Amino acid sequence: MVSVYLPTWPTDRFRRQHGGPPPSEPLVTALSAGSARRIGTACAAAQALGLNSGLPIAQAQARIPNLHIIEAAPEGDEAALGRLAQWAIAYSPIVAVDPPDGIWIDIAGVAHLFGSEEKLLEHLLIRFTRQGITAKAAIADAPGTAWAVARFRGGGIIPVGRSVEAVATLPVASLRLPRHTVATMHKLGVERVGQLAAMPRAPMVRRFGNDVALRLDQAMGHAFEPINPLIPEETAIATRAFAEPISRLEYLQKVVRDLAEDLCRQLVKRGQGVRRLDLILRRVDEKGASLRVGTAKATREHAHLAKLFDERLQTIDPGFGIEEMVLVASKVEPFVQTQTEARGIESGSAADVDLSRLVDRLSAKVGSARVYRLAPVQTLIPERMAKRILALAPPTEATWPETLPRPTRLLDPPEPVVSTALLPDHPPVQIIWRKIRHKVVRADGPERIAPEWWAGDPDRPSRDYYRIETDQGGRFWVFRDAPTAEGGRWWMHGFFG
Repeated sequence: MVSVYLPTWPTDRFRRQHGGPPPSEPLVTALSAGSARRIGTACAAAQALGLNSGLPIAQAQARIPNLHIIEAAPEGDEAALGRLAQWAIAYSPIVAVDPPDGIWIDIAGVAHLFGSEEKLLEHLLIRFTRQGITAKAAIADAPGTAWAVARFRGGGIIPVGRSVEAVATLPVASLRLPRHTVATMHKLGVERVGQLAAMPRAPMVRRFGNDVALRLDQAMGHAFEPINPLIPEETAIATRAFAEPISRLEYLQKVVRDLAEDLCRQLVKRGQGVRRLDLILRRVDEKGASLRVGTAKATREHAHLAKLFDERLQTIDPGFGIEEMVLVASKVEPFVQTQTEARGIESGSAADVDLSRLVDRLSAKVGSARVYRLAPVQTLIPERMAKRILALAPPTEATWPETLPRPTRLLDPPEPVVSTALLPDHPPVQIIWRKIRHKVVRADGPERIAPEWWAGDPDRPSRDYYRIETDQGGRFWVFRDAPTAEGGRWWMHGFFG
């Protein structure tokens, strides 16, 4: 579970909406309580000047004459937080609002789509920063643990099974308790979660109540805490609830096929095709799991969509059984009808072949990052002459020169070789590469490739490339990165044939 903490959400939202004041200028929101007005939220610049929540507005203005003050708008903040949570569905199908300043994101089953939990967290925080939103986030087994770590340790990733250690040294305020309860604990000398956990359970419950015991168990990962996922009203969704829980793989696969058929019927009425599907499974013990698949182009073929989940369903632990399954079309596009068959018309050219199903199946099996194709780039720098593009992306206008001699395989990065030449600036007559000596019988070159200053690398040295052939029939592409008098070295960059 990811807990996202937005410590200055009201002021960040105001700046995003109105374009100012600049982040360097202090900005606070004002809350009215009777005749008194106090600071609700202070931005980072205001906090640096000593202004914090609860400080009287008059006192804050006396300290900072040029202070920017806006009226607090809790309802607007909460509505905007809901829209932000909908944006976070791009990371997981199970997202919930944690008002007034947080978002829950259940990443079980989807973290691998970003490479790892670390990369997902980094990507998430970078996107918040680019939008001008101050955010902290933590990942842990339990929502309560992640919530406490995000707010009282600055965020991070808690290893599996380490929730107790993670929260033991945190203040009791990290248990999401009312202020008066925290104040009572402080009067009794209970400052840290570990101190509270060390108390006998019965006296603790009698003194503080069952709610405190529940929050303590949730923070330490001893009690399960469900979250209600946010699903936008306009989203196409299909659900199945079972009178008796199911767990066998073939039953799960059949339900997915039925859900996909229901979902596609909805998409037909809307004139849409699906680009991303989320499958949410709820177990009897209230624990959940989710799977996410994508498609290369908009489609509403239910049989194809159901097959994308077949192998992934084997990774789901059904526990004591699945009691509900939900299929969500979390990303859709307008669907354009295309003619796929016509009597009397000969077809079969390469342009008529639809590879989208193959791309979808491969992406579901090995990951979308591993399914791509190469496109030419207009450059003479060898390692820049190709770039990865989507497997079904339209052709680019760039082409490779037909007469340009290039090897069939490049080394990335080039590997150093020891070279011997008859004269300093002549091609090599002998090289040692990977501890093997090669005698050169033919050489062609040099082909000088200069740095591309417009690409931001004016300090890159020019390279003199040679095509060489050895007495054993090997054909290599080597280069020297500077004249011999300047200490240039030889490198192996590729092979021919």
